[in-house]
Amino acid sequence: MMSADGKGEGESGMVVCASCGVAEADDMKLKKCTACKSARYCSIKCQKEHRPKHKRDCKKRAAELRDEILFKQPECSHFGDCPIC
Repeated sequence: MMSADGKGEGESGMVVCASCGVAEADDMKLKKCTACKSARYCSIKCQKEHRPKHKRDCKKRAAELRDEILFKQPECSHFGDCPIC
């Protein structure tokens, strides 16, 4: 089943569906939650069934990801030039 932290990894470290616990295989790739990018699902049915449990954590993680992108400092490449220009 899903790990305690909700990231969709089984006890053996394999990536598993957050809802039903089926493991990812060569012929079946699990799809990531598009908002938080941490939960993985084998089907739309599993995603919909798991949504009520996942919603709060998903919103929190999605906000963290947005903040990381918004407040990421650009690499400094201006060698003494004005950082505004």
